[in-house]
Amino acid sequence: MNYLVAMEAAWLVRDVEDIDDAIGVAVSEAGKRLNESDMDYVEVEVGATGCPACGEPFDSAFIAADTALVGLVLEIDIFNAESVEHAQRIAKSEVGGALRDVPLKVIEVFETEEDDDAEAEA
Repeated sequence: MNYLVAMEAAWLVRDVEDIDDAIGVAVSEAGKRLNESDMDYVEVEVGATGCPACGEPFDSAFIAADTALVGLVLEIDIFNAESVEHAQRIAKSEVGGALRDVPLKVIEVFETEEDDDAEAEA
């Protein structure tokens, strides 16, 4: 079976004063580390957190003392996994190897259609 695995990553950015700068740095640094490991097929985006008062989503980023914690969402396609749990282990192992010391948590797993063209490219 093929799966799309979405993981949340906690990314620390130092010496920033602005949320937009913190998000840009976090996405850029994560992308760079993944590309250095030839993992340019992992999608990197800023996560969303629901407002505790109204429930509306906003960017997952918080700054205190010029240090930001940015929540990133990383998505990876896993092909030929035996089960959902197997796909999760593969995804965490692959991405975790490239992003050492970055906390990762699987947040969603979707079963995807088998695509012979996508498997040939992988």
